[in-house]
Amino acid sequence: MVQRVCVIGGGSSGLTSIKSCLEEGLEPICFESSDDIGGLWRFKENLEAERASIYSSVIINTSKEMMCFSDYPIPAHFPNYMHNSLIMDYFRMYAENYHLTKHIRLQVKPRPDFSQSGQWDVETENRKGEKERHVFDAVMICVGHHCHPNLPLHDFPGIDTFEGQYIHSRDYKTAEDWKGKRVVVIGIGNSGGDIAVELSRVSKQVFLSTRRGAWIMNRVGEHGMPTDMVFNRWIASFVKSTHTNTRAHPHRKRFGTCCVCPRLFSQHPTVNDELPNRILSGTVRIKPNIRRLQGTSVEFDDGTVEDNIDLVVFATGYNISFPFLPPHVLALSKNKATLYKYVFPPGLEHPTLAVIGLVQPLGAIMPISELQARWVTRVFKGVTKLPSKDNMLKDIKQKEDSMAKRYVTSQRHTIQVNYIEYMDEIADQVGVRPNLLWLLLTEPGLGLRVLLGPCTPYQYRLRGPGQWDGARQAILTQWDRVAQPLRTRPSEISEHKQRSLPLALTLGAATLALGYYWAMQNHPSLLNDLDPSPLLDKIKPYLAVRW
Repeated sequence: MVQRVCVIGGGSSGLTSIKSCLEEGLEPICFESSDDIGGLWRFKENLEAERASIYSSVIINTSKEMMCFSDYPIPAHFPNYMHNSLIMDYFRMYAENYHLTKHIRLQVKPRPDFSQSGQWDVETENRKGEKERHVFDAVMICVGHHCHPNLPLHDFPGIDTFEGQYIHSRDYKTAEDWKGKRVVVIGIGNSGGDIAVELSRVSKQVFLSTRRGAWIMNRVGEHGMPTDMVFNRWIASFVKSTHTNTRAHPHRKRFGTCCVCPRLFSQHPTVNDELPNRILSGTVRIKPNIRRLQGTSVEFDDGTVEDNIDLVVFATGYNISFPFLPPHVLALSKNKATLYKYVFPPGLEHPTLAVIGLVQPLGAIMPISELQARWVTRVFKGVTKLPSKDNMLKDIKQKEDSMAKRYVTSQRHTIQVNYIEYMDEIADQVGVRPNLLWLLLTEPGLGLRVLLGPCTPYQYRLRGPGQWDGARQAILTQWDRVAQPLRTRPSEISEHKQRSLPLALTLGAATLALGYYWAMQNHPSLLNDLDPSPLLDKIKPYLAVRW
């Protein structure tokens, strides 16, 4: 029976893994190679080898209600999109509240290996070079996603002749050193967009090079709401998922704005509020892929040449890597690991190794890591069983095929998941997925908020193992916490009216959704001539208001 668990990494995934171990009565010891917790979100001026790094201005792309741990809401007065320093404050509060820090060993590097006894031999080395050997029953890996930069210099002829400076986005810290300079940023992902915008405020000119462009999303959505709270809703996820197979169901092509979903979500979108304005003002100029570099000049695929370039920033992502693991324990190929539900290696005789947080969702990573950790610790404990190796491999293949059909081929899409679908999938393994029908029957107000409102993490604490008594109240007050940092004066509209929707409208919306689901499952032909776009356009504003 698993008792002692080695947790590698003290970032967000490591912290929630420690807590999950404690909740299941296990004994975790977390080894963190740096001198503090926080992982990716801890800003440091100086780079550290094999450690994630961010620039000083980073603000998270997911709102506080969507990114918090499921039983510990972020304080109401915190802004909806937090600076990295506030994220660190939240992590410290979380660690202190659940007494996690006493289980963390800082500045210690572990190197686990599977032993013949079925346990794990873990050799650790501290900052003084002193080594120790430990025996653990299981290992949880909570690092490996943003530590090792992908720097594809071989794809850029002439880089060795370039007279300016080139860096990876991991090495970028501030824009101060590049005032009045000419800069090329390669890559239009989140880091590339952020760095291009920040540099454009002080540099002479920024050129943003992209091979195939990107879909740009704002943090602020309709009616001033956080975009992810409007977008990541169960009902919206259901509508999108039922309109992916247009060949089998022709009516789906006409389902309002969903007709653009296959194209819009064929690659991971970039979240950036300022980039469109910077492009319109000319301070950031979009360029195609780079053909070659020579001296201080950069030539692009369209034949244009920009001279006197001082800096090239490679915002080209990261390589997944676990250098502390022997290759036979967890093999990597083409920047992906073969993992059952992105967590368990299927080839081990005993399920005592798990990878936490190695996914890229259209949403926050923290709640996903937490659900994974809750599932993993129950598997370690023996109360939840994994399927056979063959069934796990079938599941892995099905997910690979599904993602390959949806997303363009790219290194960044090897660990892509659909946020709500994946959360529900892991929640099923734990036994904590919300029972919508039961909620609608027993407590319609709460059920409607779960059905039509944002899929906040609290929903996965309403029932089952790890149930939290505060989950219901957290869901009922989630919009109050969104509004709290925005209030400058008392509102003349009563709180009751702000939170209310006409009962007939909410019940009608729920009936429409459930009726549509029933028809899709049982009589899809009935919907072939249905164009619900006008109706959706009418009820859409109501789905974004506070209630």
